[in-house]
This record gives sequence, C-alpha cells and structure tokens, in this order.
Amino acid sequence: MSFIVLVALLHHAGLSIDPWSPSNLPFAAAALTVVALRLAARRWRAPLLVIAARTGAFYAALTAMVLMGAVASYPLAAMSQGFSDAALQHADRLIGFDWIGMYDTVAAHRSLQVLGTAAYRSIYLTPAVILGWFAWEGRNADAYRFLATFWLAATITLVLYPMMPAVGPLSYLWHGPLPYLPESETWQEGLIPALRAGRDTVIDLGQLRGLVSAPSFHTAAAFVFIAAGWQIRPLRWAVVAINVAMLLSTPIEGTHYLSDMILGMLVALVAIAVVGFVAAERGSGRCEARELRPSRV
Repeated sequence: MSFIVLVALLHHAGLSIDPWSPSNLPFAAAALTVVALRLAARRWRAPLLVIAARTGAFYAALTAMVLMGAVASYPLAAMSQGFSDAALQHADRLIGFDWIGMYDTVAAHRSLQVLGTAAYRSIYLTPAVILGWFAWEGRNADAYRFLATFWLAATITLVLYPMMPAVGPLSYLWHGPLPYLPESETWQEGLIPALRAGRDTVIDLGQLRGLVSAPSFHTAAAFVFIAAGWQIRPLRWAVVAINVAMLLSTPIEGTHYLSDMILGMLVALVAIAVVGFVAAERGSGRCEARELRPSRV
C-alpha cells in the first residue's frame, strides 16, 4: 500500500525515478543478496544461515521504508506551498531556545562538530543493531513491532510535512559566510522551490536529500529506537546514550528548530502507543481464540 501511494504521489507531482541509474546498483545487489540468503536458508537449515536470512529480511524491510519515505518527501515538497520558518522560529522564541547561540558554540569547536556528525549519522547504525539482535535471538515479533512503529512514525511525519514545510534555521536565520556547514547543509532552500517549479523531475536514489523539517524525523526515530532498545537488556543503556547524543546533535546537524523536535517526539509517542495497542489487542485476540478452541479428548 505504501508503494502504491508513493507511485501515485510521484505521478501527481510529475516526478520519476531512473531505474537504470548506476546509483541503484547497491540497492539491487542488496536485494539479490537477501533473496539468495532466503532461498539458501530454506534449502539448508543451518542455524547461522537462518539467522543471516532473517537479518537480511529485516534489513530489507527497513531499507525499503527508508527509501520510500525519503522519495515520498520529494512529491510532497513539490505539492506544498509557502514556508513555516517564521512560525517555527516564533515557537522557539517562546520556548526560549537560541538556535544561533547553539550554532556559534558548535562552529567554534571542532570536537563538537565531529561528535555531532557521528551522533547524527547513528540513525543508520542503531536500527541495524536492534534488528540484528532480534534476529539473533529469534524475536521476530519484536522485530516486526519495531518495523511497524518505525513505518507509522515515518508515515505520520510525511502526512504532517506538507502542512509546515521549512528551509530550516540555518537558511532562515543565518546571513553571511558559514563558519561551519552541518551534515544537512542547505539543500531545502534550493531544492524545494525547484521541485515546486518542476525543474527537477528525476529523483536519483543515490543522491536523496532530507527535505522534512517539521516534524523532525530524526527526533521521532530516536524515541522509537529507545523504546525498542529498552527491550534488549544488554544494549538498553547504550541505545539510550547514543540516541540522546543524536537528539543533542539534531538542531545543528539536522538544521532543526526545537519546535520541529517537539513535534517529532509527539509523532514517536503516538506511533509507539498505536502499535503497542494493536499488538496488545492482537495478542489478547489470539489468547481468546485458544481458550474458545475445543480441547481434544
């Protein structure tokens, strides 16, 4: 269903993906590897091979979600209007958050830049570790619950994004030469108007840029990761520490307003609650079905 909706969005916005682009080769190679592992695991039931196939399936599902979500932000940006930076910055002022002051501090310290970039990029590492652990332990239900929560958080983020598109505080607040260029750079300032004007019509999967400002998906992902990682006792505090660091890095490296992040946190809490409720209902439904099933004499 997500793929069908994505195709409809691309068609409506007049956008397309070049299937023969060389940048697609890593994704094609990964997909073939996953299929090969699944087929091999069915033929030879070696424990390590089964775990590898299970891990590959989880990674494939996560990668598909990430790719579809990133691609979907392009047609949604093309169909959006105006920018919400003034309102988001006003909200930050009411909270008392000084983005420029934080940026000045990071720009003046190379160590903060290196640590912030590493923490911001951990959004790719943490889910791989969590899913790998679930695969190793055979906790398929926990893995699927994590994937469902991640998908729902991404979906809610994308639904809300066109209502509050923004170029981000770096482009909106900073004027003059940049002493430090964060991880997210200033793509939105040029790319969103180009998409709206129909100048960029072909999406390169190897050059995808983060376009979502509010809600902050890095923030939503951090809370989803913490909720999933809390179920893994040996990794619990490591996951919390890494994602707290990612949250601290997000205003600068992700060029986000604090109000973006608060919205992202709320998105994550809703996704966690909804998936938890559905999982509990499905669990109780199975228990009732087992209780009603007649026993054999």
